[in-house]
Amino acid sequence: MKVAIGDWTGAEARVMPLRIAVFVVEQGVPLAMERDAFDPLSRHAWCVDDDGEAIATGRLLPDGHIGRLAVRADSRGRGLGSAVLAALVDEARRRGIDSVVLNAQTQAVGFYLRHGFVPEGAEFMEAGLPHQAMRRDVLSAVPGGQS
Repeated sequence: MKVAIGDWTGAEARVMPLRIAVFVVEQGVPLAMERDAFDPLSRHAWCVDDDGEAIATGRLLPDGHIGRLAVRADSRGRGLGSAVLAALVDEARRRGIDSVVLNAQTQAVGFYLRHGFVPEGAEFMEAGLPHQAMRRDVLSAVPGGQS
């Protein structure tokens, strides 16, 4: 699966419908919380289906924070989230970022553990959902390896 990487100008029209479907509609996150000032500052990754519609996405902030990782419900279980995550970790490495961090929804902690992330601190609530802060060193990791 090919993953595109770009800025917000190139990503917004593709990824916002997916993010709204996953975070706002499925998970009940308020739209005002889903849209934020970090999108224009971030690098975005996405995969599209045969019709050009985004089916997986995520973003990397300049400080190494990964977020907004989402996969369309009918496309889950196909490795798309792993592909987007790997692309974001590789992008962080290319930018010289030492480590990446993220706030994983607790039901997704196992996914991130499989990709080399380790928990930090206690579970907390964000947007009404339980989360766990996690970190992964990227500069010492082998490029193209398990992300």
